[in-house]
Amino acid sequence: MATRLGLGLPQNKQYDIGRDVPDVARTAEAMGYDSLWVYERALFPETTTQGLYGVEGLPWPDSYRGVAEPLVTLALAATATRRVRLGTSVLVAPLHGPFQLAKALASLDAASGGRVVAGLGTGWSLDEYAAAGVRPFEERGRVMDEIIDVCRAVWGPDPVTYEGSLTTISSAVVAPKPARPIPILLAATNRRAQRRLVEKADGWIPVALGAEVLASQWRVLQDLAAEQGRVEPLQTVLRTNAAYSAKPYSGQDRGPFQGSVDQIVEDLVAHAQVGLEEILIDLQGSVRDAEELKDVAAQVYTSVRAAGI
Repeated sequence: MATRLGLGLPQNKQYDIGRDVPDVARTAEAMGYDSLWVYERALFPETTTQGLYGVEGLPWPDSYRGVAEPLVTLALAATATRRVRLGTSVLVAPLHGPFQLAKALASLDAASGGRVVAGLGTGWSLDEYAAAGVRPFEERGRVMDEIIDVCRAVWGPDPVTYEGSLTTISSAVVAPKPARPIPILLAATNRRAQRRLVEKADGWIPVALGAEVLASQWRVLQDLAAEQGRVEPLQTVLRTNAAYSAKPYSGQDRGPFQGSVDQIVEDLVAHAQVGLEEILIDLQGSVRDAEELKDVAAQVYTSVRAAGI
């Protein structure tokens, strides 16, 4: 069975969101891509003591200066497509109120005919948590637990009831309902998050850091699922952040998914061998505009399928 392929939608500041999102979505679906994806970056702090991913001294990329809101972006893509799945990789869930997020995802799924995939993470930016004002960063795990529980309740049959630390629903009708149960996938980068994934979620949505690292992470997660007696298989979608270059990268210091189309495809082939169900490739940060994004996406798709993935 061929690995499913997804494409990251154009959200960054160089794009015209209203024009480029529907255009790229429509084109990617026609190319044969199986899914379209968005990510969340709520703001770009001009002054912060926190580096990228929380690493001291690591600068935030300029592409984060203006990232379109993820669910609005998916709504634009939904109106332009009929077949592709519409996913978040990832939505920083604790930046959102649990009930409002559950309702928004349900509405989007209903509108798109059952195509939404909720890829959720807890994030790392203290500035984003301060701006969102839902709960402090230190409580992100607890908020994530409640978000998952509220989503399951809101998406289930009426009347909906729920009592939590952030959310109280006293026997209410909550509609529209999703067209089908929305899969919840978690990033899960530490042991506690992995346990949450196995106990509460439908699957895993990691970021590619190399094929060997991915294979090791996947073994750990499968072993944990077996230890916890999980019966249902884990759905899997691998996120790859590509740095496309018209000229091949040279040297041994080339990271995963950096370089020419051939080099990116070479890495896709290696990661596909780990055995995950789907790979999404996000090219938007390394191309000039939507036209180049569509062109490179077409080359990647054709080359990957020719390689037998």
